[in-house]
Amino acid sequence: MSAETIDRSPVSDADVCVVGAGPAGALVAERLAAEREVVVLDAGPRFDPSDRLARQERAIRPSYDRPDVWDVGGERDAHSNGGERFYPLNHARVKGVGGSTLHWQGMVMRLHEADFNSETERGVGADWPVDYADLRPYYAAAERELGVAGASDNPYAPPREEPHPMPAFGPSYSDSLFAEACEELGIDMHSVPNARNSEAYDDRSACVGYGTCQPVCPAGAKYDATVHVERAEEKGATVIDRAAVGRLEHDADRVTAAVYETPDGGEHRQTADAFVVACGGVETPRLLLLSDSEEFPDGLANSSGTVGRFFMDHLFAGVGGTLDEPTRQNHVGFYTSACDQFYDEADAETAPFKLEFFNYAGPSPVEMALTGDDWGDDLLARLRDGYGTHVAMGGLVEQLPRSDSRVTLDPDRTDDRGNPVPEIHWSVDDRALRTIERANEIQRSILEALGAEIEWVAGPDATGPAYHHMGTTRMSADPDAGVVDADCRTHDLTNCWIASSSVFPTSGAMNPTLTIAALALRVADDVERRL
Repeated sequence: MSAETIDRSPVSDADVCVVGAGPAGALVAERLAAEREVVVLDAGPRFDPSDRLARQERAIRPSYDRPDVWDVGGERDAHSNGGERFYPLNHARVKGVGGSTLHWQGMVMRLHEADFNSETERGVGADWPVDYADLRPYYAAAERELGVAGASDNPYAPPREEPHPMPAFGPSYSDSLFAEACEELGIDMHSVPNARNSEAYDDRSACVGYGTCQPVCPAGAKYDATVHVERAEEKGATVIDRAAVGRLEHDADRVTAAVYETPDGGEHRQTADAFVVACGGVETPRLLLLSDSEEFPDGLANSSGTVGRFFMDHLFAGVGGTLDEPTRQNHVGFYTSACDQFYDEADAETAPFKLEFFNYAGPSPVEMALTGDDWGDDLLARLRDGYGTHVAMGGLVEQLPRSDSRVTLDPDRTDDRGNPVPEIHWSVDDRALRTIERANEIQRSILEALGAEIEWVAGPDATGPAYHHMGTTRMSADPDAGVVDADCRTHDLTNCWIASSSVFPTSGAMNPTLTIAALALRVADDVERRL
């Protein structure tokens, strides 16, 4: 059946309309579908799982760029940049059922307690209207839903109430090399929680080590949101793909319909009693801005003027080089050890940051072979000479929320539907840049103690985003200071919630997906309570 002939008509008598079928939208839909009539609208396609091996092969070929793997690009995904730094938006997202979890690496940490009270504890940023204690049971539930492999060996992690659902992945061979250098320097290493199966879990296999986790896991061992999309459908939810929502119709205090277009050129109105917008940190503010009206001339739910503002991403810090011995890289596509030792030293001058010990430094033999023009013995000699001795560390650094770092509508460019594309104005604060230097110092000291020849440094002048867009519909207790309240319900509209990293008032330096999932489960509970 072609995309044009599938029935994409609205669902009558819907209780809840969820816009976006990524991890947040999928979790909300699955949680509510047993008792409510739920419809999920997603702008992208439903990908065929049988195509994942082909996408894996595409991912390792140098002729393809990262967005090509999941068919991102073209006029549908057009965007522009207007800030002081270029933001590669299409490298950061997948449009389709499953969303960004189709290509994420799968690292799932909880934010630290002080991350929720940055202004009070560190003197910068903003305090969340919820704290760690409020999210603690939802973090545990999210770990069960996603299937997280982890251990309680991190003395710097926030308190938890129960073990992870699966045991942690063991240290890699290169982790053991790092461990010797870290012990010499008094630096602690610990395991990393992963949303991938270390053993069979939830009818999915254990990780088999393809090494292509980002951007493709052909085995299904790494969690992606299609798991909860399928569960929601089993409970009765309707999921409509290629349903591009262009605006939310509303009256003075309620959303009345999501207006969407389909591949056949038709326009439809999905009505519901409650609406959950789960489109991520860029498309969520874009949809609200596209839904302006006489009641909301500056964009829907934007009486505070903060829709689109405070756009954040984590900044990357890294150091890499080579050793004169094998390091066994690229056997897995994720890291198994990290260091949070310096995270809670953060203050007004230094941001929180975490350190990562990579298992995928340097090119893989496949990548090397595909980028050369030699054959036979010459190829074998080049691979033996160039592969297997690389070593590297990475790290994530918090960016402070800034009003001038924002998502707006481009006044001059439109997408394939004729709607203004998102324009990214990305700015970075000096505190983050100073902290990158601090992270580099520690990384360099570890590699030097290891005896590595340092060949590259991703410092303040060479940093880039970790592809974690956050903050554009921030949560606030004061309706004049943000878009949603502590329950992620919009201040201006009584039946509209936002489930997304866009509600983060600050970013911390931990990968955001587990917090997104925890908030989504909390949103689902609040929607059910108010219906």
